[in-house]
Amino acid sequence: MPELTLKFADLTLLSEMVQFDRLCFGGLWSEAGYRRELDNSHSLVLVLTTPMHIGQEGAIAAGPAQTTETLLAIGCSWTIVEEAHLILLGVHPHHRQMGLGQLILYGLLSLARQRGLERATLEVRVSNQAALSLYQKFGFQVAGRRKQYYLDTGEDGLILWRGSLARPEFEQTLIEWRQSIETDLQRGGWRLRQNLTDIPLR
Repeated sequence: MPELTLKFADLTLLSEMVQFDRLCFGGLWSEAGYRRELDNSHSLVLVLTTPMHIGQEGAIAAGPAQTTETLLAIGCSWTIVEEAHLILLGVHPHHRQMGLGQLILYGLLSLARQRGLERATLEVRVSNQAALSLYQKFGFQVAGRRKQYYLDTGEDGLILWRGSLARPEFEQTLIEWRQSIETDLQRGGWRLRQNLTDIPLR
C-alpha cells in the first residue's frame, strides 16, 4: 500500500514545486515566487509526497536523483491578522478524486486553528465545481463574487468563507474530518505515514 506524507515544503522541493505549478496552475508562480513563500513567516506551504519507487504514472519526482519522493499535491495559505487566506491548492492530474485534496485542506485548516486564527477565506473560479464541492464539504460558504477576477479567462471568482476555527467545537469537527479522510484514503489504497495529529508547527 503506497505511503503518503503530509509535511511543510522546503527548498529541496523548490524546482519540483515549480514543475508542479506549471502542470496544475499554468505557471502561476515562478521559482522566485515559491522561494519567497518558503522564506515568509506568514506563509504556510504544505506538500503531499509518496515514495518515488512506486512508479505512479505522471508523478513529478521531488528533488535531485538521490531523493525518493514524488510530489502529489500542494497547498499554501497566508496568515493575515486573524485570518487564513488560502491562495493555492492543487492535486496532480493523475491523482485526483482520491481524497488527496481533502488531506491538504485539512492540514491547512488544522494549522490555522493551531495558530489561533479565527476564520479562513479563499477565491475559486465559478466554473470549478470540483473545488467548490470540496470547500463546501469543509464548511465554506459563498460570501461574495469578484467580477472578472481571473485575468486569463475573465471568469468571475467566488469568495468563500469559513468561520469559528478558534471555537472549541471546531476541534471536534477536525476529529470527524480526520477520521473520514483516513477512511477514504484507506479505501483508495493509500496509507498515511504519520498520524494527522502529528503535523508540527514551524
